[in-house]
Amino acid sequence: MASGWIRGVPGAVLAALVATGSAGCTNDGSPSDTASKAASALESAASAAESAGSAIASAASQAPEVLASATAEASKQLDAIKGGIDAKDEVTLGKPSTDSEGHGTVQVSARNTDTSARSFAVQVDFQDSNGKLLDTVVVTLSDVAAGKTGQGTARSTREMSGAITAKVGRALRY
Repeated sequence: MASGWIRGVPGAVLAALVATGSAGCTNDGSPSDTASKAASALESAASAAESAGSAIASAASQAPEVLASATAEASKQLDAIKGGIDAKDEVTLGKPSTDSEGHGTVQVSARNTDTSARSFAVQVDFQDSNGKLLDTVVVTLSDVAAGKTGQGTARSTREMSGAITAKVGRALRY
């Protein structure tokens, strides 16, 4: 989302420059009128740049709250499962990557060692290369047959860049 704002700043500056150039091409205005229009256009571009910077700063300052909310929601989803047993040892993750939209993704596999079909709820924590938590999601693998392995894909709700890792936060079989 912030990248859209960043891209908008050069666009606003370019629009101001185009306005400046086209203002100078008319036969109607005086040189001082043209200069005034150019100054006004540049002032508008500067204001747009300042607004974009404020929006980026605001989004960055809200990032910890969004992450805390995602973590709380994941815990809430797992806590709502009645009769679930710890299945962290039965879950493996593939190599994480980012999709075409910049979201982290990772293949999730859960081996059902029970004698009847079971479902799995897996909390996946996406981290940067330093171990800093970037996002938390819960993926459900439904009705995995006895003795079989169920698979799914965990996808972050946020865009990520750089090297990412993924780990199983919690996993329940139910």
